[in-house]
Amino acid sequence: MHSSTNVHTTGWFKWGLMKMKVAVLPSSVAGNSSCVRMHLFFTSLFPITLLMASHLVSATVSKSFKECSQFFYMQTPPAGIRGTSLKWICQKYADKLRYATLYDSSRHLPLYSAYIFKKSDGKRRMDTPWMYEPQLLSNDESSNMKALPLSEKTPPLIEDSQLVLEDYTDAVGYRRGPLNPDLHQAEPDDKSSTYTLTNIVPLITDFLETSWNPYLDIVRRRLNNFCHGKSFVVTGVTVSGAAIQRNNRDRLIIPKHLWLAYCCPQFDHNSPYEVRFMFPSYGGYALNEQAGFSVVEVPLKTLETFLRSQTDIDSDMAIFYKGCVAENPLKKKRDLTNVLV
Repeated sequence: MHSSTNVHTTGWFKWGLMKMKVAVLPSSVAGNSSCVRMHLFFTSLFPITLLMASHLVSATVSKSFKECSQFFYMQTPPAGIRGTSLKWICQKYADKLRYATLYDSSRHLPLYSAYIFKKSDGKRRMDTPWMYEPQLLSNDESSNMKALPLSEKTPPLIEDSQLVLEDYTDAVGYRRGPLNPDLHQAEPDDKSSTYTLTNIVPLITDFLETSWNPYLDIVRRRLNNFCHGKSFVVTGVTVSGAAIQRNNRDRLIIPKHLWLAYCCPQFDHNSPYEVRFMFPSYGGYALNEQAGFSVVEVPLKTLETFLRSQTDIDSDMAIFYKGCVAENPLKKKRDLTNVLV
């Protein structure tokens, strides 16, 4: 439905532009009444065309992911994840959509980020400034994420809408952990886009360094080597109510668990057995605690069952559409034969 709507709107927009060219009348035909009527008609159409154009460049924080559904398997976001004040962010950097984030604005916490894994060498980008999401301030703001102001204090409008760097000042023992990590991206701009605070959660330093980051690299190498098509990844959190305050306000909501699931419908069916059973989908979760809490890798259904037992997760929770169904190469060959016949 979304793609057909976009095509329809874009078609009207191009049609309007084409007709506006016709509406510019040369003086040789200005006296022709039919041409004048045509001019008046398309002049009246001009505001409508502009309205449609403004819709195409509207802000991408809304009540759905329809503008960035391409980051979800079968264009279907996870179901059953609840929050108190949800924002659906289509994360945009340098005028291009990069990934999607479900953001709880009352907790200043991303509940998950969904992205397409890009085969990479695992290198991190260290020269990117931390950014914020202007659309959370106002729908009139730019849809591109922006670098945080280089000043001692962040403007109140930004601070009221989302986390800022000052919130981590007294978070001793915690580090900023990305849900969509830069080591799962390849292009420099895709890597840079992960450095926005709407994609970041506070993680215990030891857990991040000894458990979660090594797990992310395991997933990277696995998908690099054995996934032949697109890999859809969703990384999220569960919460328990723990928070770190700043100025007598709960600012940093501490995740209880961190979890990840991937979906790769086209994979290497000749891969070693110890890897093959982890396709087309698999996942992992871990407690955000001190060192010793390693990541538990489990099948997708097991991960979903575990998450349903947590706060703010519904009993019908599902990460991927129909559990991420693998594509059958034999069926594709039979379908192709039928078309050729």
